[in-house]
This record gives sequence, structure tokens and C-alpha cells, in this order.
Amino acid sequence: MIAVTVNDVRNISAGFHQDPARSMSLRSEAYVDPKWLDAELRSVFARTWQWVCHVEKVERPGSYVAATVAGMPVVVVRDREGDLRAFYNVCKHRAHELLSGSGTTRNIVCPYHAWTYDLGGRLKAARRADAMETFDKSEICLDQVQVEEFGGFVYVNLDPAAAPLGQQAPDLAAEIAHWAPDVAELTHAKRLTYELRSNWKNVVDNFLECYHCHIAHKEFVDLVDMNTYDVRTHGIWSSHFAEAGNSANAAYDVSGATVKQHAVWWLWPNTCLLRYPGRGNFMVLQILPAGPELTLETWDFYFETTELDDAEAESVKYIDGVLQQQDITLVESVQRGMRTPAFDQGRIVYDPSGSGLSEHGVHHFHGLLIDAYERLVGISGETADDSGRVTSSHV
Repeated sequence: MIAVTVNDVRNISAGFHQDPARSMSLRSEAYVDPKWLDAELRSVFARTWQWVCHVEKVERPGSYVAATVAGMPVVVVRDREGDLRAFYNVCKHRAHELLSGSGTTRNIVCPYHAWTYDLGGRLKAARRADAMETFDKSEICLDQVQVEEFGGFVYVNLDPAAAPLGQQAPDLAAEIAHWAPDVAELTHAKRLTYELRSNWKNVVDNFLECYHCHIAHKEFVDLVDMNTYDVRTHGIWSSHFAEAGNSANAAYDVSGATVKQHAVWWLWPNTCLLRYPGRGNFMVLQILPAGPELTLETWDFYFETTELDDAEAESVKYIDGVLQQQDITLVESVQRGMRTPAFDQGRIVYDPSGSGLSEHGVHHFHGLLIDAYERLVGISGETADDSGRVTSSHV
């Protein structure tokens, strides 16, 4: 592992300006050099709120979901008092993972040596060790991880000093409650998974702008009224809104739609929340780095029922077979281009009206990345130089 240095961070952000109208993007090195992924796992993914599941998965005492966050195994569980808890999913005896998948359990039992913990993480029993005079099980407890219910979903944060997600983004919770008041009552209906030969940041960049939509997504611009498309950036999130689904289109059937908006929220750094025209619905797109130039995507669909009606099945088919395939082709081409000497960084295209034909959402994301890089190497309290190079407090 090669550590990122102060000079590396300054070089990678050269050309980035706090004003998106004067800014360049991150330099291509950040998308191809493995050292940046290691830095991101430590400074971004291990310090941010990461999506785990819908609240329905852990609504009953004893229900649990195991997950991996920044390469670390974690488990979320509802205890007997009804409180949500999260732990490193690691036994305190010999480090075996405790729970896998999801389900319901009365106790947390290690499948290696059967050490048993209660749902609050306290050790209840340890085979044969209980008989040792020098062994005190009251001293042993699973290591806790921050967990929070937010906007109908469950998130965890490995950083014990991180502020609550509801405190970091209270306006986001209010927006979701306004545009998707039924989200907590919806149920999981389908998951799609994809492996992309691209750096995870290219995938996020692509998600955060619709400047490419008229060119690459003709069915999408037939579904959505692009004249109403509005992109706004906030502290750790951004949003895309447009009127949609008001007439027959080339994407999917909206004749029975009760939702007539395209509402999308991106939560720093890699969670995308979506509500498309149709019946009551919500989608979560999670973008996970699997290598310097490899990304895993999961799309989870939540509908009013587990059984999709014909229009919902058609909408999922559109996302899976059309929209996703178009975007995968785009980001994989961009990744190949970033490996060449022909590209270093590109100009941010900015429309001050906030239209969909603007890349200020990408600029906002890059500013948050640079902030995280600077915190990692200890850069703080500096100001931009005459060239507009950003050092701290970019958003």
C-alpha cells in the first residue's frame, strides 16, 4: 500500500475551483491509481453513513441483517427492547464472523465455538471458558457501530465520532417524507446486481448529471419533462427533480401512475435514492468499489406489494435492459479513456439556473472528495490560491 501524501492531494485537486463555472474535474489519476481507492476506503467509506437495508428487514426483536462496510463485517439487529443496534460482526474469541445474510435469532451464536451473545452484544456463555476462574464473561461485549433509521431505511457509520445522519442531513429527511411519504410502508420486491469495469467515482459522476441524457438516454427524456428538470446541491446530498410520466413514452407504461414525478436524491458518497413515475415505489442504488477499476452496483426495488404489476415489471425491465446498459457502456468507455495519456481532467459544464444540462452536481461531489482527502493527510485552514485550487471547505 502506497500512502497518499499532502502533495498527492494538492496535485489531484489542481484545477478544481470553488466556483463550478471556473472549475475543472478531478484529475484522472484519482480514477486509475490504486492508492486513491485505499485512501477512499479509509477517509470516505469508513467515515460516512452507509445504507444497509429497508426498515422492514429489522422491524421485529431478533431480526438482523449482516453487511460489509468499507471492507468490514457488520451486523444490524433489533434487540428485545425494540432498539436498533449494530456491531462489528466479529466474535471476541477468535474473530469468526457471527451472523450471515438476514433473518431472526434469539441470541447471537458464533458458528465456530458457539460463544453466545445477547441481542445487546453482551457475552452470555462461552463453552468451557465459563469454568475458568480467570474468565469473567461480564468483561466481554461486541464492539458497537453507529446505526440510524433515516427516511425509511437503516444506515451505519464506522466512525464513532460521526454526527448522526439526521443531524447532518435533516432537510433530506424532510424531502423524502414530502415526496415519498409511503416509503416505510413499501416492501422489497426485487434486486438487480451489476459489475462494472469502471472506478466507482465514474459511476457516481455519471449519476449526478443529466447533461448526457438527451444523447444517451432517449427513452428517459421521453419519460421525463426535461424542461422541468432541476438539480440542487446541499451539504452532503443533492437532488434531481422533474415532472414525469404524464403521457405515453418509449420507456414504460405510465397509464395507471399515481406518482407523477421523477425524484432522485444522492447521499454522500455512494447511495442513490430514487422515485420514478408509477404506483408507490422507491429504489436504492448502491455504488460500491470492488477494485480501483471495478464497481459493484445493487438496485433494490420497493413497491406496494411483493408482486409486480405489469407496468412495474415493464419499468424494471426498462431500468435493467435499457437504462443500465446505456450507463454501463458510458462509464466503462470513460474508464478506458482515463487510462490513456490523452486525458487528464475535463471542464465542468455549469448552468447557473440549475437545469439538468449542468454538471454542478458532479462538482459538488468532487468538492466533498477533496475535503475527505485533505482530512486524511491533515490539510486544513488554508485558502484557495489565485489559480482557484481548492484546499478546504469546498462545499
